[in-house]
Amino acid sequence: MSSPLLQLPGAVPAPDDVLDHGVPWHFGDPFAEQRTAARRAVLVDRSHRQVIAVPGAERLSWLHLVLSQHLTELPDGQGTEALVLDSAGRIDAHMMVAHHDEAVLLDTDAGAQASSALPTIGVDGKQPLVEYLDAMRFWSQVEPRDATGEFAVLTAIGPEAADLLSGHVPVPDRNYGVTGIPGGGFVRRVDFRALPTYDLVVPRDSLVDRWTALTDAGIRPSGTLAYEALRVEALRPRVGLDTDERAIPHELGWVHVAAHVAKGCYRGQETVAKVHNVGKPPRRTLLLHLDGSVEVQPEPGDPVLSGERKVGRVGSVVQHHELGPIALALIKRSAPVDGELLAGDPDEGRAVAAAVDPDSIPPDTGEPPGRVAAQGLRGR
Repeated sequence: MSSPLLQLPGAVPAPDDVLDHGVPWHFGDPFAEQRTAARRAVLVDRSHRQVIAVPGAERLSWLHLVLSQHLTELPDGQGTEALVLDSAGRIDAHMMVAHHDEAVLLDTDAGAQASSALPTIGVDGKQPLVEYLDAMRFWSQVEPRDATGEFAVLTAIGPEAADLLSGHVPVPDRNYGVTGIPGGGFVRRVDFRALPTYDLVVPRDSLVDRWTALTDAGIRPSGTLAYEALRVEALRPRVGLDTDERAIPHELGWVHVAAHVAKGCYRGQETVAKVHNVGKPPRRTLLLHLDGSVEVQPEPGDPVLSGERKVGRVGSVVQHHELGPIALALIKRSAPVDGELLAGDPDEGRAVAAAVDPDSIPPDTGEPPGRVAAQGLRGR
């Protein structure tokens, strides 16, 4: 569905071939919108996101079995992140989670899908996420439903966002905190590293009024182009751009954030636990700095090359207001990270020089705990 905010003066719609079509891409100056987010605050229309409501007495225990996150004790007024995995532990969908007002609300990218428990159902064995959840109810006292027509997502980003929001909505004082909004909906805090970020999930029929009140209060209107640049800078991956059909949570930095390693009984749990305890993921998500002197840039899905050897896959590609062209990429652990790489498809004429941002390299945590324990037993 197209956002009514596209009718606002200066709103430029996102192209139809990007994931964020249907909402404003920018309001005339995406670089200025990024700078304002880094220094003050912006408001982004993300009302194209799908919202799924899960009410019912057994909502937490049921979601605990279906999703990758530990949810049985998630208190009211708390959020988190979660995944749906396939039976091999590969990522199907990522979602933000909020427990509020006797329901759990999940918001995810529009068109999110999950591998069907019955491969004969759906296209290529996949079905819409809400249909998958409904199919997994069995006799549980839950009633998952698509609530996208009821709720819409706005996101405020910036060091002054809390102060500018506080006169209109209650602001959580902790990361993943959730506070209810009088009249319906809630605010959830999910920081982009050190950049305060607040998702406002509001009744859809109040979307324009909320936007107008907050922008009148001094929060700058911004589009998804700026939001995506800040997301990439913060190393926050996105399913469909930064994942492929083989991606597992460990490669995206989602273990502990969205996937619990100790709880059992969810689809794909064996892979999550095994890689965490006795192995290491074959790839990792890194930030690439791209050569900005050329006009053509790589596209999601293009290869990353070291010499003539393919060592990775390009994900999100953005123009950052300070860093220039940057991208997230899934890179093999064995690939050199201190030399020059090529990002893009040479056959299509869009391979550019790339270098790994050293600050994006995850710290070496040593041998996995299960392997250390096994070595200790063998040493006795």
